[in-house]
Amino acid sequence: MPVTSRHLRLAVYTLLIVIGAALAGGWAMHQAERHALEESAKRGPEQLNLYANSLHTLIERYRALPAVLALDPELISALSGPINSDLQSTLNRKLERINGAAQSSTLELMDHTGLAVAASNWNTSNSYVGNNYGFRPYFKQTRVAGAGSFYAVGVTSGIPGYFLSSAIHDAQGTFLGAMVVKLEFPELEREWSHGNDILLVSDARGVVFIANQPGWRYRFLRPLSDQDHSEITETRQYYKQPLIHMSTRTLRSFSDTSFLTRVDGPNGSKDYLWESLPLSAEGWTLHLLRRPLISAEDSRNAALAGVGLWLTLVFLGLFLLQRWRLSRLRQRNREELEQLVEDRTRDLRTAQDGLVQSAKLAALGQMSAALAHEINQPLTAQRMQLATLRLLLEHGRVDDAYKALAPLENMLTRMTALTGHLKTYARQSPSGLREPLDLATVVDHALHLLETRLQDQAIDLHVDLIRPAWVRGDAIRLEQVLINLLGNALDAMRETPNKRLQVRIESDQQLWHVMVSDTGGGIRDEHLGKIFDPFFTTKPVGDGLGLGLAVSYAIVHELGGRLTASNHGEGALFTLTLPIAQES
Repeated sequence: MPVTSRHLRLAVYTLLIVIGAALAGGWAMHQAERHALEESAKRGPEQLNLYANSLHTLIERYRALPAVLALDPELISALSGPINSDLQSTLNRKLERINGAAQSSTLELMDHTGLAVAASNWNTSNSYVGNNYGFRPYFKQTRVAGAGSFYAVGVTSGIPGYFLSSAIHDAQGTFLGAMVVKLEFPELEREWSHGNDILLVSDARGVVFIANQPGWRYRFLRPLSDQDHSEITETRQYYKQPLIHMSTRTLRSFSDTSFLTRVDGPNGSKDYLWESLPLSAEGWTLHLLRRPLISAEDSRNAALAGVGLWLTLVFLGLFLLQRWRLSRLRQRNREELEQLVEDRTRDLRTAQDGLVQSAKLAALGQMSAALAHEINQPLTAQRMQLATLRLLLEHGRVDDAYKALAPLENMLTRMTALTGHLKTYARQSPSGLREPLDLATVVDHALHLLETRLQDQAIDLHVDLIRPAWVRGDAIRLEQVLINLLGNALDAMRETPNKRLQVRIESDQQLWHVMVSDTGGGIRDEHLGKIFDPFFTTKPVGDGLGLGLAVSYAIVHELGGRLTASNHGEGALFTLTLPIAQES
């Protein structure tokens, strides 16, 4: 290939890598900003709830005040008749004292027409006394429903506040007037202004009437209808305050009440994370506006991470390409290696099966002498029985001959059972066999094969079995495991005076537990961790190769169970655990 062509291709690849890095860095910065917005939006509801609780707590502190004052007999008596100057002065001072004690903004007493006949601010230039507020919605609500509430700018003082009112009735239930408390929120707005967030409260029409920053109050968030303008004018809710429309445009939505919004506010057009929370008790809405800021360091780190990821993918692609090329060269060697592993695995399986069978044959060799003795006695007895039968038949005593056949038949049956168990035990079972079987029956067969040793050693045998105890497995291999465990127990008790062997089956909800315990002195603590290792044995030289427990452990593990060893009382305890199976 010409040198110029190779250089050109290298330059094209380099340019593509640089362009990809720039795109990856920009995409990472965009995702970082997106993630920062989403995390900030998740924190919004918690902040809104805190602000809403502070406003709700302030209102609830005074909500019951007008209702309590409406029960005052002095106020009821005053509204029941004409009010002269002395009575009015008394009422003014009383409301002034109560207002000071309650720390509310203003208290006023109205008659049935809405005329303020007494007020806590009676001695100020903005006194409510003598002014009629019957046009206010809270007074109309009080006449009809007994209580009212309304946020408005004071027509007398020019100070906005929240008016809560309660009706005053005489003993006959006649409406006499209303008790009104006014709440102002300058302290709350100052408290909210300590942070960088913008907090707004709007009424049902979307007009903002509480704001923690100047310039945001008396802006409406959605267009007002002619009826809205008419009602605002009639109730003088925002008296002499110009209402300005606030233009907003949603850029992105996070939920029904959380948006990224571009706002044309008093400080120009800016983007805010705008979140809202309805205040259903008052019919208002609380708004939280936060600037969606992400630090320059975070943006830089995100861009570097994006570029790093792109370069990692590029080099990974080159690495995989090179690896693919090499894999074609190594394919033949890999196939040969896999074939070799398969052959070795098959050889290991064959060796394992042979090891299991060798262990079984070793156990058979240990039992052969005892079984030969067990069979030799019946054979001698049978020869004597046959001689007796011949004499009886020669003398024509047929009935006595029939009676003499019964013990002979019993001895033959016992010999057949013993040889049958030996043949079954010696047989090599198919690999991977899983069939339903009863663990209690397996225990019976193992004890039958060891019956001669049990009698010769005068073992105190205790058997406690649950029947049936269904599992799925290989009866021959499980019988080998149990014969190994029982044989080890008999070996351990060979020189002990107290020879007690206990075999029992227990269960829980999912497992069968076969427990073999002896009084042979137990297992040393330093040997417990190695008891199932191949070729580990505590027996004298010539008595064993240390393979019995290792083979037993492998058999149980292959069947999906566990084999454990521990010390219990005067000896050792081996526990064989297998999953419970349903009866087939």
